[in-house]
Amino acid sequence: MNTLQVLLRTLAREPAVLVTVARTQGSAPREVGAWMAVTPAALIGTIGGGQLEFEACARARAMLGEAPAQGLEQPHEQRYPLGPSLGQCCGGVVHLRFERLGESDIDGLQARLAPLHRLNVALFGGGHVGRAIVQLLGGLPAQVLWVDSRDEIFPADLPAQVRAEHSDPVQAAVADLPAGAKVLIMSFSHAEDLDVVAACLQRQRERADLAFIGLIGSRSKWAAFSHRLQARGFSVEELTQVCCPIGVVGIQGKQPELIALAAVAQLFQGWAPA
Repeated sequence: MNTLQVLLRTLAREPAVLVTVARTQGSAPREVGAWMAVTPAALIGTIGGGQLEFEACARARAMLGEAPAQGLEQPHEQRYPLGPSLGQCCGGVVHLRFERLGESDIDGLQARLAPLHRLNVALFGGGHVGRAIVQLLGGLPAQVLWVDSRDEIFPADLPAQVRAEHSDPVQAAVADLPAGAKVLIMSFSHAEDLDVVAACLQRQRERADLAFIGLIGSRSKWAAFSHRLQARGFSVEELTQVCCPIGVVGIQGKQPELIALAAVAQLFQGWAPA
């Protein structure tokens, strides 16, 4: 489950206080819109900042008391200078909004707290690395289309922002990807990988609207693919649009989780919250 799903399930059992970064001035640990939810015994999400978060939790739990402190009954904002008084060196100011939540608030929170700016990812392949990537993206601001040609390959419990799609042939799904999507290709066969890469390059030739095309594999795999793609009519210049191997430099290891970590980090390079 992602953080929002945890909050929604928690509210079905007990109340919480939602703490949201409403405004910032100067340097701040989190962006406007970042949030955490505080229950009597738990903390869901984070607004960052160490002592800032500690102070905010104390105020939130005062709101959850049977007799809340005066002035804490209704939604309100509190100003926190991030200087000597909080023992933090950021030097900016954060305005936090505090709001008590209950079961009746569940329906409206999905739209309110979903990230406004999500990375659009199309993942081809339901194997071990694909599953590890979905696990990571489930807790991040991403919208994921997960595609495989095999039946019953996807787990039953997917994160809310992940949509699984069976496509046979698998490359047929490329035509309907949203503009700006970042594509990761790691199917169970090299033949399928090649077909998906070719479909992505054809789309780039016609529309030039995919933000990233990444192919799992070694340099030798890409050398073989390059020859086959050139035989299909793609130029050397067009092939430069494909990144293979995938992943940020410096993360070593062949465990699926490490490969996933390197690939997801690469996807988020250059991304910034709205």
